Amino acid sequence: MDVVLDLLATVSRWSRSHLSEISLAFVGCLLVLFGTDIKAWAEQRLGSVAGALRVPAMALLVMIGSGAALIYATPWVMKGLSQFNNYALAPVLLVVIALIGVVADRRG
Repeated sequence: MDVVLDLLATVSRWSRSHLSEISLAFVGCLLVLFGTDIKAWAEQRLGSVAGALRVPAMALLVMIGSGAALIYATPWVMKGLSQFNNYALAPVLLVVIALIGVVADRRG
């Protein structure tokens, strides 16, 4: 049992030192997975706008929306993940990775 706890603590400490990159990867994965839904919602809202205005509006929405999500959501995810102790962080990260994989498999 001590070997498992030691392994969890070691992996969690390593993960904690790379938490900003891990959080950015999680947010990026969620943007990729749900980007088509967000785009469809925006296209529905902008459907009545003329094509000459709709294309730049969609480009701005995608650039600003994705950029803002990456910039502002990543620290929130990082702060949430940093709340876990060294015995819980690694299992939580594995569960989140598995959930993202399940969602990706079902959407693909």
